[in-house]
This record gives sequence, structure tokens and C-alpha cells, in this order.
Amino acid sequence: MSHPSLQAIEATLSAKHAHQPTFLQAVAEILSNVGPHLEAAGASEADYQRLARLVEPERVITFRVTWSDDAGELRHNLGYRVQFSSALGPYKGGLRFDPSVNEDVVKFLGFEQIFKNALTGLPLGGAKGGSDFDPKGKSVSEVRNFCRAFMLELHRHIGIDTDVPAGDIGVGGREIGFMYGMYREITNRSEGVLTGKDELFGGSCGRTEATGHGVVYMAELAAKEAGKELRGMRAVVSGAGNVAEHTARKLLEQGVTVLTLSDRHGYLYKEAGLTATDIDEVKACKDNKDTLETLSIDGAEYREGIPWSAVEAEVYLPCATQNEVTREAAEAIVKHGQFIIEGANMPLTAEAVRVVQGSDVVYVPGKAANAGGVAVSGLEMAQNASHLPWECERVERELKTIMERIHEQCVRYGKDEAGAVDYVKGANIGGFVRVIHAMEKLGW
Repeated sequence: MSHPSLQAIEATLSAKHAHQPTFLQAVAEILSNVGPHLEAAGASEADYQRLARLVEPERVITFRVTWSDDAGELRHNLGYRVQFSSALGPYKGGLRFDPSVNEDVVKFLGFEQIFKNALTGLPLGGAKGGSDFDPKGKSVSEVRNFCRAFMLELHRHIGIDTDVPAGDIGVGGREIGFMYGMYREITNRSEGVLTGKDELFGGSCGRTEATGHGVVYMAELAAKEAGKELRGMRAVVSGAGNVAEHTARKLLEQGVTVLTLSDRHGYLYKEAGLTATDIDEVKACKDNKDTLETLSIDGAEYREGIPWSAVEAEVYLPCATQNEVTREAAEAIVKHGQFIIEGANMPLTAEAVRVVQGSDVVYVPGKAANAGGVAVSGLEMAQNASHLPWECERVERELKTIMERIHEQCVRYGKDEAGAVDYVKGANIGGFVRVIHAMEKLGW
């Protein structure tokens, strides 16, 4: 039975936000770990009150974005920025442009971002934002028009010591460039208010690859902790965007056979393993807004559906989107898989998580595994503040160190007496402890 104050928090949230199931799913996962931690530590009522404040965002900003298409017609979308917690530093989190974006999605992402950022050890708060605008099928001029219109409103709420957005699904270097250009025109300031910029105007070397590389570094650390070696394993990777691409490339460098990449319609499977050239073709295909079905790669076949139950491997890396791995998929994975390392944010449904946690599969959640992106975004902020770019080798070295630090926190708070590590518990408590202590010291 959980503490009465914790029950009150859960009941209040469920009643108030019943229309936001994804957000409630993310909160429930955190509370399932931090609740017992607080009880074991003999937490005071003030600690529970801080937790009650932490699960509500400091600010939710919703705005209309009006832009013109190539025919000169005015169109509009909804824009969002959820500034969730600034206890550790300025709000930090990506912008997502996708039809699925709504307040529920950005609140879930912003809440997860609090703990992800805390685990890095960097002074970063948690936030997320975006729009239900779909860049797919739009011309460059239409994407530019939308980005400039989006920044026309967003610029009022961000700043280098206030909120520093980055990219996410649908927002890459091109979109960041368009938004940063508009920000500079409006404010007449050249400051690093967005990360993921081109290196020509303050971006960091390695930022594009950072999330994928961090996922692989975490996979190596988790394998080592389990007494195994990642090299020589077979991997199933979902997605074909930035995170999936660079996870796959880094896996190849580390001697792992990458069996799949996927899109919304199906997946590309190659028994002998995809090569770097194959991944180049996948990237070109997606850059051209085509589906993987249009590709012709020697030794590879396109299959409709999802790869989880159809392709056997030792390590599974969901790198597409939230809730892509269902309970049925998880049941198939645990029959032969050894590791699940999340590249996407919360790609396993709550039911899938319960299946995995009831098995012997080592499971590392996204807030720990995919923190490499925000880690290098933090390094980009440091470079902007000093007006000095860092060499690529230094950035990669710092990234690897941060992922090691995150792994240490997971082990510290998640290792049981038998030596097994619950990475979900470790990541949740590790991030929570840092944030809640900061809130206490700030008088919050």
C-alpha cells in the first residue's frame, strides 16, 4: 500500500488529467519508483508536497501558428511549449513537428525530459514543445514559412538563461536553422538560444549523431554490467530517422550486426546485416520522403508490419516513437532477446514494460539511454557561452563520459542484493533525487 500522500497525488492527477493518458503513463512510471524510495527514506510531508508540484508543469504555452503555403493561402496549426521544471537550470528539451503532437504528448515528453536532463549531471531543466504541423510533403519554402511563423510566437518565451529548445521528430538542422534565423531577425541577438544548429553559426560537432551514439554507449555499458559483450550480437533497430540512423551506424562500428530499420508502414530486413552503404540508401530514401518499400538493396527484403515478433536478435533498440512496442511484441522479444535499449522516448507501452520487467531481459529506458542528444546540446550551450567551438574528439569524449555517469546513477539506485540492475528504477530515482534536492535548496 502506497503512502497516503502519494495516493492523493495519483488520484488528483488522474482526475484532473484523465484526457491525457500518455502523460499519466509517464507519471505513473516515475511514481512507482520514487514512491517506495521516499517511504524507505522516511520522507516528510514537505517532500511529498514537492513531488506534487514537480508533476505539474511550471508553465504550459499554447499558441496558433499562421503561415502561408506555396499557393499563397493562409493556413494554421497549433504550437506548444511546456516548461516543466527549472529547478536545475534553464528549461531544455526538443521541438517536435508531427500530426500526433498535442498537449498530452508534449507534457509526457517534457516530464520525461526533467529526469533525463538531471541524469546527465548538467544544469538543465526540463521542457518540450512543438506543433501538429506535418513537414512531410511540404516544400522547402512552406517549411521555412512555418518555422518563421512558429518562432514569431515562441521567441517571447525562450532565451539562453530561460529556455533553450532543440530538435526532435520532424525538426532537424534545416528547421532549427530557419527558426534560429528568425529569432536573430526579431531580437537582433546572436546567442545560442537553440541547439542542434549548423556548425557555421554556433552548432556543436557531433550533435546530429549524439543521441544514437549515446544509445550504443549505454548498450555497451549495460552489456558489460551483465557480464557480456555487445560486439558480435545481432540487433533489431526500429525507425529510420536521425536516432535510428546513427544508432545503426555506431552499432556497425562496434561490431554489431544490424538486421532492420523501419518506417510507419513496415521494415527493411537483411539477414546478413545492413551495411553503411545500405544505411546511406535508407537515409537518401527518407530525405526524399519515400517509404522503405521503394528501396532495392541486395540481400534485403521489405516486410509490412513491425519487426519485434518476426526477427530474432540479442538486442532490440526501439528508436521510432512512443508506445511502438505493445505487450504482444514484448512477449515475443523476451523469448529470445537479452537487451532492450530505448532510443525513442517511452517506446514501450505500460503493459510491455511489465512483461519485460518480469523477464530476464536487461531493459534500459529512454531517459537513461537516449540522453546523449541533450547531453551534447548542453555541451553546445557551453561552447556558445565561451564563443569557442570544441574539436569533435573532445565532444565525443565528453558524451561518452556523460553516458558513463548516467549508467553509474542507474546502478547506484537500481542494483539489488543479487547484483541485477533495474535500470528503470535506477534512472527514475537517480534523476528524481537530484531535482528534489534542488527544489528543497531553492526553497521550493
